[in-house]
Amino acid sequence: MKRIICLIIAILVITSTFTTACSEAEPTQDPFIITAVAQTVAAKNAPQSATLAIPPTPEIIQTPLGFSPTLTSLPPTAMPTANNTNKSACAKASLVSETIVDGTIFKPGEKFTKTWEIKNASTCTWDTSYGIVFWNGDVLGGAYYYNLPQSVPPGAVFPASLVLTAPKEDGSYKSEWVLQTPDKVNFGVGEYSAPFYTEIVVSAAEKPAYAVTDVTYEMVRTPPTGCPANVTYTAYATVSTNGPLEFKYYWAQSDGHNPKGDVIKMKAADSIVITNSWQLHIATTPGTRWMAIVIGISDGEYYQYTEYPKVEFTKLCGG
Repeated sequence: MKRIICLIIAILVITSTFTTACSEAEPTQDPFIITAVAQTVAAKNAPQSATLAIPPTPEIIQTPLGFSPTLTSLPPTAMPTANNTNKSACAKASLVSETIVDGTIFKPGEKFTKTWEIKNASTCTWDTSYGIVFWNGDVLGGAYYYNLPQSVPPGAVFPASLVLTAPKEDGSYKSEWVLQTPDKVNFGVGEYSAPFYTEIVVSAAEKPAYAVTDVTYEMVRTPPTGCPANVTYTAYATVSTNGPLEFKYYWAQSDGHNPKGDVIKMKAADSIVITNSWQLHIATTPGTRWMAIVIGISDGEYYQYTEYPKVEFTKLCGG
């Protein structure tokens, strides 16, 4: 009996040990691993967010060379003064040409664009820290300071354009301007660094008194040197008007000969070049001679003629 009881106890111990071993053999799952797996699955199943689109590269637009006003007036203490003019190697410029002839007539409050073609005569590049500054006279509705909108290399010619406004009162007005370096050196154009300017006339009249405002000459000898059988002297007269104008002209010469001219119709304030040539033979007596243009403007009934200053030339050969 005692042997049977021991056998039963042995069987129970073996069975218990086997059960415990099987239970320990089953793998346990780490809760952190379970969480990570769940998050990965959730991320795969979640809707994807929209991808940020890369904006296209904007087109580079070349800005025309003109001036944009800073709209900030210089205080009186900062206005240009002549004592610092032309002290910089970069402060050298020349005037090539300009629009709006001097004396052009505008209506009160009329807007216009004045353009000076200016050459960078220095060895420096003028960048956008350079500017154009009001110097003297009437600002004509503009700002007192404008920045250059782009760089101007040495030797380059650029159009300095300002949008201006004629005053409301009748009269004659002059507006002078200069350039300015980043270190506040003011300079003009030409050998004497003179301001560049515009001169206008304001008239509210229904029919303004349009007229010839200026006549300048240039004399050219052909050939330029030597004593050939014939030498031709040509006078180039640049005639400017302050508005639309019709006029007649002829030439006067020191020998009493008056070459016939023509009728000129100017559609607006502008300039025109009129020429006259005089040929001299080598046997002609040397000496000084002259030519002059004579211009007639109608008063509605007759032409009133004006002889403008003479342009002289000297023949040296022959006789």
